[in-house]
Amino acid sequence: MSSSFDPALFEAAPSTINAEALTRPSLSYWQASCLRFKKNKAAFFGLVLLSLLLFMAIVGPSLNSYTYYENHLELKNHPPSINYWFGSDDLGRDLFTRVWYGARISLFVGISAALIDLIIGVLWGSIAAFSGGRIDEIMMRIADILYGLPYLLIVVLLMVVLGSGIIPIIIALTVTGWVNMARIVRGQILLLKKQEYVQAAILLGASFPRILFRHLIPNAMSPILVTVTLTIPSAIFSEAFLSFLGLGIQAPIASWGTMASDGLPALAYYPWRLFFPAFFISLTMLAFNLIGDGMRDALDPKQR
Repeated sequence: MSSSFDPALFEAAPSTINAEALTRPSLSYWQASCLRFKKNKAAFFGLVLLSLLLFMAIVGPSLNSYTYYENHLELKNHPPSINYWFGSDDLGRDLFTRVWYGARISLFVGISAALIDLIIGVLWGSIAAFSGGRIDEIMMRIADILYGLPYLLIVVLLMVVLGSGIIPIIIALTVTGWVNMARIVRGQILLLKKQEYVQAAILLGASFPRILFRHLIPNAMSPILVTVTLTIPSAIFSEAFLSFLGLGIQAPIASWGTMASDGLPALAYYPWRLFFPAFFISLTMLAFNLIGDGMRDALDPKQR
């Protein structure tokens, strides 16, 4: 039987050299989250809006020659014009300068209160969840008691006791403000500590701080970041509310709350005095809420 070889019956297999070039590049969890956040138009708009507000809070008071405390009684209640871009108040002070100086105060109070809530809440919730048993029970019952107290009532009472000023208002906002963060972090840590890599770290003798800060908290950052972005507008609104009641920032220092309080009696005749601080309070809260909603969607593993 003949066994001759005929090359025409065979053909070379196609090359696979460029096969990898056709596949999508591998993305990490955070890279994929950033990509989804950029595609969210509402969240990206909120980020741009917040960036503009922060920029104006830094440079806005220096864009004209007025100061936030300088009085010009002969020009009081002046409507918006080329000299007074946002008008003037009942003492002739430039509202444009005061609005952006007040933005510094309001944003500083809101961000500072949120960061303190972040630190206390993350530590409290993660320690309680990882320790378990009686420690978890005691710590979370304390948190539940604080959570059951009326938030604004406690803040108002503390402001009456501590007095007015930036530091007292930050302390008052954070006394019970960290409880929500602690409850969220505890729930995440309870899920994470059952994972194999955490159990392996425990068996290998890793210390409690190493497990907490190296394995548990970094893997719980998604809900933590979302909660922080939603806590900041709440703190800003609380500061504005307290200043509106006269319990927060005191004159001549400007904040959006004090400006709104000063402008309310003149609403019928000089509406710009209330409009501008109220508008920027609403704009800031909108920006943070859009960013928070966008981060919640972007960091959701189910969206991958």
